[in-house]
This record gives sequence, C-alpha cells and structure tokens, in this order.
Amino acid sequence: PPTCLFPLLSSVCLRDGGRWRWCRAQEAHVPEVYPFRGVDLDALLDLSSEQLMDLVHAGARRRFSRGLKRKHMALIKRLRKAKREAAFGDKPEVIKTHLRNMIIVPDMIGSVGSVYNGETFNSVEIKPDMAGHYLGEFWITYKPVEHGRPGIGATHSSRLIPLK
Repeated sequence: PPTCLFPLLSSVCLRDGGRWRWCRAQEAHVPEVYPFRGVDLDALLDLSSEQLMDLVHAGARRRFSRGLKRKHMALIKRLRKAKREAAFGDKPEVIKTHLRNMIIVPDMIGSVGSVYNGETFNSVEIKPDMAGHYLGEFWITYKPVEHGRPGIGATHSSRLIPLK
C-alpha cells in the first residue's frame, strides 16, 4: 500500500478509489483528494473555457455560452489580483461581492470571498469541490425558523390562557 501523506502520524494509509482514507496506526484523518467530475485540480486549472463548459451543469453551460457579464469578469479579475498579491502560504485578501449568482470557476479556487446575504457579508473560502456551483449556495439568506411555544392567538386553545 502507498505511504501516508503525514508520515509522523502513521506509516500506512488505505487508498480506496482515488481517495485517501483513515490511517491504520492512530486513526488520524488524512485529507481526501476531491476531483471535479473526474478531473484533478491541476488538470482543472489548465482547462480551456470550452472544456470547462463540458464538465458543468446545463444552467452553467448556458450562462458561459451567452458570455459572462462585466460585473462577473471584474470579480474574477479582483480575485486573481488578490491571489497574486498574497504572500506564499498566506490566504489572499477578502473580496466583497453581491454576486450570489456567480458560478465558481477554477481560477477562483483558493480565493476568499465575502458574499452578501441581504444583511451582512459572510466570508467563504473557495475550495476545489465548489467548482461549478453558485457563490450564493454557500451562505443562506434567511434565518431558519426555530419553533417555540405558540403565542396568543396562535391556536384556539390559547383562548383559555388569561391575558392578565
């Protein structure tokens, strides 16, 4: 079997279908390799726009075939610039955007964006398995309902509760 990515933790790893699993010795978790639709990250970064269109879903193919708008291209340009200016080993500067409908392309991987949800900007680190998804998918725009006790007027039985 192949050796572990972290030799200090263990000397042997299980490899199953291209994904690293748990180390045998200390049960330490080893990061998995996430190919995007069968394409590794290095090959994904080298794809042309036509080859990328073949990998994404139909809505994204249609969007790419009709061309990206100026705002979307400006966001990609700002994210590339932030990655270029970041020191080696550091995270790039956070770029704020309202573009929740921006499709994540391989050039954006490794960047840090802050997506507006209608109230605040929420930071999202763009990872390889996010390619092809929309930015808005990674932060919800509403607060989930936490159902508590029924209030006055909620049910017929609440008429029996005295108001004073």
